[in-house]
Amino acid sequence: MGQATDAILVYGYDLGGPDEGWKVHGLGKYGELPPLDWYDEDADEDDNDFVSAVESRMLAVVAGFTEQCEPDARENGYYDRKTAAEKRIGVVTEMYCSHSSPMYALAAHSTTVHRGHIEYLDPDDMLSRPATQDWDSRLVVALDALGLTPLEQRPRWFLVSYGDL
Repeated sequence: MGQATDAILVYGYDLGGPDEGWKVHGLGKYGELPPLDWYDEDADEDDNDFVSAVESRMLAVVAGFTEQCEPDARENGYYDRKTAAEKRIGVVTEMYCSHSSPMYALAAHSTTVHRGHIEYLDPDDMLSRPATQDWDSRLVVALDALGLTPLEQRPRWFLVSYGDL
């Protein structure tokens, strides 16, 4: 059994992670996240999914979507409403490094290239799209909703890897 590695090109902010260090201002004495009313870094690992917590917070605060998934979710249109709310946010959390040692990026855009595949990039498009798509302001709204201030002063393009056994 080998290891599959993906490349992820991100436009946004690198937030770091618990093992390698968070890359946000206001960390605690031991490098933990600042107090957040929507995420408990010390909670039981099964209930401590940072990506899901970020998604839930942004859905509620940015998009006003607070519906809970019910057994008849597919039939009652829940997933369509949730997808529409996610599009209004326009920001996602990308996990990188590995599942056992996760790190996170807050992304207004990301492109994942799986092992053995190729993605062609246009540098001119990369320079113009953040402004034309209003990515920077979407990221500001998301960070405000999350109560996080990245160490980076502005969003930018960066390449990360994700691999898992």
